Amino acid sequence: MLVAIDGPVGAGKSTVARAVAQHLGFTYLDTGAMYRCVALAAIEDRAADHPRPLERLHIDFEGERVLLDHMDVSDAIRTPDVSNEASRVAADPVVREQLVDRQRRLTARGDWVAEGRDIGTVVRPDAELKVFLTAADEERAARRAAQTGRSVEEELADLRERDERDRTRDASPLRRADDAVEVDTTGLPFDEVVRRIAALVAERRA
Repeated sequence: MLVAIDGPVGAGKSTVARAVAQHLGFTYLDTGAMYRCVALAAIEDRAADHPRPLERLHIDFEGERVLLDHMDVSDAIRTPDVSNEASRVAADPVVREQLVDRQRRLTARGDWVAEGRDIGTVVRPDAELKVFLTAADEERAARRAAQTGRSVEEELADLRERDERDRTRDASPLRRADDAVEVDTTGLPFDEVVRRIAALVAERRA
């Protein structure tokens, strides 16, 4: 079974998807981390003036750790610079094509909770359950500010810019799948969000 959790930045996808996967005993796939790895590689390559071919980038997951070319980049890919670059590289059709192919192969077998921007619309439109996670702009900005240490105003401006870029890009724009269940997390306790999605999984399995 595949549970696809999509939504805009700051909606809580990663935290919720990880908790849902643990609750259900499923494997968690953070597709956003894959784009962040490509973004980090692009930033590093520009600084070194030594571009690495995308197909040779080795991206892997070990528990909570994200590995790029066998190096732990779990923290490095969460910086504001990498976040902004990730939104740009995700709009590149070549990058999306290669990473979508990797994601499809990963989730072809077993039980997964995969989160991102286009899991239910592009990567796996055949997912048994599709959830579109969202929240008010101000709440999403406050969550991001708590993670990055920046002001809420700065995060709100960046968030709206990224939302616009994600929604209007030609390659796999951010949108809710027609058959997705929308879960608005504004003001909801974290455990309640996890319980709601776990209940939806139980309904689909029944």
